[in-house]
Amino acid sequence: MFNHVMIGSNDIERSKRFYDAVLGTLGAGEPLRNKAGSGHTRLFYRHEGSTFCITEPINDQEATCANGATIGFKCSSPEQVREFHDVAIANGGQSIEDPPGPRDSNLGAMHLAYVRDPDGHKLCAIYRAK
Repeated sequence: MFNHVMIGSNDIERSKRFYDAVLGTLGAGEPLRNKAGSGHTRLFYRHEGSTFCITEPINDQEATCANGATIGFKCSSPEQVREFHDVAIANGGQSIEDPPGPRDSNLGAMHLAYVRDPDGHKLCAIYRAK
């Protein structure tokens, strides 16, 4: 359904360091660096048919996070959920909500971890048992 998700950053190099480490836990490699026609830097992380993008806002306004928005990253195991969380914290992220671990809901059993990136964007690492 989705082709890509793009978020803004107020410090593209700080975001690159954070996401290189965090998305590396999922197997994503070095991002493609792009200069928009406006001269703003964008990073494109491509992995398993999806693209996660970070950009300097092209309107030259401050990047802000969306209230109520969460970007979920699919993990292959409960251990990968924990690693995603721990690497995010070690690289300037902030742990939020409940500690990483199993959750039961009407959506089925899953393991979750929630963090905020250095710009305040809410990220979720999720593993759903089959």
